[in-house]
Amino acid sequence: MVRVVQLEPGPISADSLGILHSGQVYCASKVPAAVSAAGITVLGVPAKGLPDGSVLLLTREPLYELVHVVDRLLGPGGCPWDIEQTHESLKKYVLEEAYEVLDAIDSTDMEKLQEELGDLLLQPMMHSQMEQRDGGFGIDNVAQGITDKLVRRHPHVFGDIDVADSDEVLRNWDRIKLNEKGTTPASILAGVPKGMASLLRAHEVSKRAARVGFEWPHMDAVFEKLDEEILELREAIDSGDLAHIESEVGDLLFTVVNLARWQKIEPEEALRRMLNRFTERFMHMEQLAGRDLKELSAQEWDDLWNRAKVAKG
Repeated sequence: MVRVVQLEPGPISADSLGILHSGQVYCASKVPAAVSAAGITVLGVPAKGLPDGSVLLLTREPLYELVHVVDRLLGPGGCPWDIEQTHESLKKYVLEEAYEVLDAIDSTDMEKLQEELGDLLLQPMMHSQMEQRDGGFGIDNVAQGITDKLVRRHPHVFGDIDVADSDEVLRNWDRIKLNEKGTTPASILAGVPKGMASLLRAHEVSKRAARVGFEWPHMDAVFEKLDEEILELREAIDSGDLAHIESEVGDLLFTVVNLARWQKIEPEEALRRMLNRFTERFMHMEQLAGRDLKELSAQEWDDLWNRAKVAKG
C-alpha cells in the first residue's frame, strides 16, 4: 500500500511527519523546504510506479499533482481503460472537450468554464505522459517548447522590435516562423491542417492568401463576387449536374467566408451562434405547437416561428 500525504502551506503537522518518516518518500514536484529541514529524504516518482510501503508527498502545486495522477492512471496497476488508449484513440476527445469549452463560454457560467478547461487540459497531459511512459517526450518538454516559441515569436514583447499594430505582429510571426523552419515552404498555405472544420480552414486559407496580396481591392468587389457565384450556382442547378452544383455551392460558401473576413467576423463562430439561436427557437416552437409538427399548415409554421423569435430572441 502507498500512503499519501497532502501538505498545505505552513508548518508540517505531527501526524504528517509521522507518515513521512514511515517509509521512503516520493514527490513529483519541488520538495518543500520544511520537509528537507526535517531530515526526510525525498526521491522523484519512478516511471515504473511507487513501491509498496512508500509514501507519496503531494504539495499544493496542482499542475504537478495532475501530472502524477495521470502517470498513476497510465502506469502499472493503473486504470485499464487509460492504459489501453493511444494518440489515435484519444483524437476525438480533444475535439469533444474543446467544443464543451465553447459551450461553457457561451453560457457565461464561469464555474462551468473552469470545469471544462480542466477536462480539456487533461488531453495534452494524457498524450504527453503516454509518450513519456514509452520513452518519448513529457509534459515538461511540451511546456518548454511552447514557452520558447512564444518568446521567439514576440520580439516586440521580449526583444527590441517595435510594431505598429496587430497586422504587423502577424507578418512578423510568419517571417519568424519561416526562419525557424530553415526552408521556404512550397506554399503560403502549407501547414493549414486538412482536418480542420471546413469553415475554420476556409477562413485560415483566405487570411493567408490575403496576407500575400491575393485580395479584392474593396468590399464592393467582394459583393460583386458573391453575386457572380449566386448566378453560377443557379446555372449549375439548371444544368442538373450534381458535381457542378456541389462545386458552385463550395465557391459560394468560400465567398461568404471572405465577406466575413472583411468584416472581421469569424464565420465558424457566426454559424455556430446562428445554429444555437435556431435550435432554441425551434425547440420552443415545438413546445408551443402542442401537436405533431407535420400537421401544421404553412401559416401556422410562420406564426409559431415568429412567436418563438419574440420569446427566444
